[in-house]
Amino acid sequence: MASSDKSYYVTTPIYYVNDAPHIGSAYTTTAGDVLTRWHRQRGESVWYLTGTDEHGEKLLRTARANNLSPQEWTDKLVREAWLPVLETIDAANDDFIRTTEKRHTERVQEFWQRLYDAGEVYKGEYEGLYCVACEEHKLPGDLKDGTGEYEGQKVCAVHGRPVETIAEENYFFKLSQYTEKLLAYYDEHSDFVQPATARNEVVSFVRQGLQDLSISRTSFDWGIPIPWDQKHVLYVWIDALLNYATAVGYGVDEEKFARTWPADVHLVGKDILRFHAVIWPAMLMAAGLPLPHKVFGHGWLLVGGEKMSKTKLTGIAPAQITDHFGSDAYRYYFMRAIPFGQDGSFSWEDLSARYTSELANDYGNLASRVAAMVGRYFEGVLPASTDHGPAEQVIADALAAAVATADERIGESLDFQGGINAIFDFVKLVNGYLTEQEPWKVAKDTSPAGQARLATILYTAAESLRAVAVLLNPVMPKSSAALWESLGAEASLGALAEQKVQDTGRWGQLPAGSTVTKGAVLFPRLEERTEG
Repeated sequence: MASSDKSYYVTTPIYYVNDAPHIGSAYTTTAGDVLTRWHRQRGESVWYLTGTDEHGEKLLRTARANNLSPQEWTDKLVREAWLPVLETIDAANDDFIRTTEKRHTERVQEFWQRLYDAGEVYKGEYEGLYCVACEEHKLPGDLKDGTGEYEGQKVCAVHGRPVETIAEENYFFKLSQYTEKLLAYYDEHSDFVQPATARNEVVSFVRQGLQDLSISRTSFDWGIPIPWDQKHVLYVWIDALLNYATAVGYGVDEEKFARTWPADVHLVGKDILRFHAVIWPAMLMAAGLPLPHKVFGHGWLLVGGEKMSKTKLTGIAPAQITDHFGSDAYRYYFMRAIPFGQDGSFSWEDLSARYTSELANDYGNLASRVAAMVGRYFEGVLPASTDHGPAEQVIADALAAAVATADERIGESLDFQGGINAIFDFVKLVNGYLTEQEPWKVAKDTSPAGQARLATILYTAAESLRAVAVLLNPVMPKSSAALWESLGAEASLGALAEQKVQDTGRWGQLPAGSTVTKGAVLFPRLEERTEG
């Protein structure tokens, strides 16, 4: 856990603003949001950063194609696409940084001036291969044989498009000097790069020996000027990586920087892993700054077996999903259906099936049934549990186990699927408990013993839902808030956001006498949503 005097600091990549966001980019933001909400629910100080990367040749070309200046183009896309998508997926980020902001550009210039003055940077000539779509210098091993219209050419393995040969005067960062230092760091900090497949890839790459890195361009001017040589602009990645430090006060607010840095987790797609696990830590080493605690390279979202891509027309906007299924179901699906760290295939059929089976039937129906029975048999007032026996103890023990598992999986291991599975296994157990106890039959026994038994069954189910609302709040905040209100928990226990996940397994927190109401269905049948 984060210490009390340091914020738990999580970042997404800053997304290249060149086009509208799709579910592949929103996937990382959703994961970061669930992770940071979980740590807030632990009662920790948290800082969650996302933002946009707005420099580089690709953006300049696209802006010109749209008859706009680069700044006008980035402003338009941030305003119309990148900020709205945060609302679409219900993200609760603390900051949004743009690399065209002064708080970033001025600190970037200061950082590189410092490294230049320290002898970490020198002038040279660069000639090699460059992928404009990746904004990345490529080695021969990074290319593959083209197909279709590009047959007979070597193309970028990520974008499937030909690379360009460039030759220009550049400044270089002495990255080669950090080969052994990085390998030693990986060895001493075995969890610095995760998952294990990502770590193995990074270590293998660095062991081959690093080359000095070109950090400037002179063939265009849309970038941050190098302070000691205004003919050059900084290579977009060398500018962009620094956002993680500039956004939390590097060079201008040392108190905030000390309170927040280093990042606890950098969440990145595996295609940009080397930038974050090799180049970025080397830059920090050169500047004498602490390294982030963890770089987690997650897998790709695949559609039709291919990586999500606007150019291949496989990009799906988050709103296409949330407009039909809602933001909670969106968040749940991507965290539950795909093991974080592995590639995962998205399909509308799988999303629809999980919505119906897991959310509407297993979870939503449980909440509706319990509220309805408390209303029918006890006039909406939660009865006391006076007949707690072995069957109820099984539920109480299972809850404690589910809380411990979910807290470790989500809060520590970033195994969102495993944590959500533990919570939903508990939901299924409570459903099974109701099926076995048959409260609708017990209700026919009007004797004191029969009514005590009925009260205990319904209290057990409601208390279970109290815990589920807390555990699922970081994943599905809207439905959790609705359930919390339905249980009358706000009046007796306080705000949902103030409930700590680590305390959730303590049985018996929802007091008898709470007013339980049957609110709107948490997850309406899809046909109802479509008609509405």
